[in-house]
Amino acid sequence: MENVVLVIHLLLALGLVGVVLLQRSEGGGLGMGSSGGGAGGGVMSGRAAATALGKITWGLAIAFICTSIWLTILAAQNSADSSVLDRIGPELPTETTGDAPAVPGLPAAGSDLLPPSAGDSGPTVPRAD
Repeated sequence: MENVVLVIHLLLALGLVGVVLLQRSEGGGLGMGSSGGGAGGGVMSGRAAATALGKITWGLAIAFICTSIWLTILAAQNSADSSVLDRIGPELPTETTGDAPAVPGLPAAGSDLLPPSAGDSGPTVPRAD
């Protein structure tokens, strides 16, 4: 689903760029060769073409913003269920290798780098009062 929306989004972006480049700028720009609104203006006069391109630009811009919001919602839904830490690296070794001395009451060095979960009471360290 996300790929389909992404392809539509990219096509809208390309179409928006193309329509904006077709529009007539203040200094003439790409519209210099077009005929003006004179007697031999053809089917679409300069004013009618500008209005039609303006409407197409607005439609493409609104569709582009809608697909941007849609992609943001899809990305948020996909990332809400997992953490970056869940997706990295292989499992950590659970046994000690003898590199560091074991501390009584604490897990072996390197075996438990993540904080305990809500249901896990974890190791307790005796307090010296």
